[in-house]
Amino acid sequence: MGMYYEDFTLGQAFTMPTRTITETDLVSFSELSGDHNALHTDEEFAKTTAYGQRVVHGLLGVSVITGLLDRIGIFEGTAVALLGIDGWRFRAPIFVGDTVTSRMVIEGKRPTRHPERGLVERWFELDNQHGERLQEGHMPGLVLRRNPGGEG
Repeated sequence: MGMYYEDFTLGQAFTMPTRTITETDLVSFSELSGDHNALHTDEEFAKTTAYGQRVVHGLLGVSVITGLLDRIGIFEGTAVALLGIDGWRFRAPIFVGDTVTSRMVIEGKRPTRHPERGLVERWFELDNQHGERLQEGHMPGLVLRRNPGGEG
């Protein structure tokens, strides 16, 4: 079972495992999203860009973060909803072959008008194998409370 609203504290940080971005990831995301932009899918075209190679879809990075978060299990059975993606920044490109990891920091929390859940303010960072920041931003979420209506 995952962590409840009461279990989170301000400044608490969680580091997720690594994941290597593959050719299959890029192709699958292109098919799923319908985004077949040449920057992502055409090796020869991509060689002529400032990146010199194909760039993985930025939104795949966001999706990988949520997958890495699921792997650590802290919201297993206690997550209610992702409320948004706020102030998201794409700092650097992701390439096929990059090994990424993510970090989540609890920036705040507050009860909601629904006594069975609370809001957890979360900051996420996605870095590559060189420690380069690729993406960052806020993803607030609703989490179940262990003690509905209680303090915490």
